[in-house]
Amino acid sequence: MRVDLFDFDLPPELIATRPVRPRDAARLLTCLAEDGEGFGHRHVGDLPGLLRPGDLLVFNDTRVIAARLAALRPRGGAVAQVEVTLLRPAPEPSGNDGCWEGLARPAKRLRPGDRLQVQGPEPLAAEVLEVAPGGLVRLVFNRTGADLDRAIAADGTMPLPPYIAGRRPADVQDREDYQTVYARAEGAVAAPTAGLHFTD
Repeated sequence: MRVDLFDFDLPPELIATRPVRPRDAARLLTCLAEDGEGFGHRHVGDLPGLLRPGDLLVFNDTRVIAARLAALRPRGGAVAQVEVTLLRPAPEPSGNDGCWEGLARPAKRLRPGDRLQVQGPEPLAAEVLEVAPGGLVRLVFNRTGADLDRAIAADGTMPLPPYIAGRRPADVQDREDYQTVYARAEGAVAAPTAGLHFTD
């Protein structure tokens, strides 16, 4: 498959950097060919009237964590800025739950043994255990369990989609905007974007 066939021009003014309010005012593309309607444009708030007995909706109730961490990597007399987006806990065989896998940018500034000082209100630090191709890193933090979770929540920012992150920095409002109203179990490192349009 040639992925270049999917390239298209998207004017910057058509890229929303904030979600629509209210959430269910977001546009909804419909395809109801069996009713003779074909393709149409509605709003998410119209969805209840489009559903029929037997239809199934599946909701991802995972809560997004503030998984993007800004850090400094001192080495010798030089200090480099590094960003790590946490992907998943990666406990060691010893059971240390302070280990995580993540994506580092720029990963070329890291090597095993480096210490990272996370920027934020919590004194969070990590050691780089492994650097793999593609920017994948494995870190061990200086905290574990609920203490680590609190520090990540305090120091981290929401991992915005790249098409938004390239246009503006993350801010406090993103913690609400990029969370579904039915989010429960913490652990997602990216917003389940289709669910962001539902209201209570």
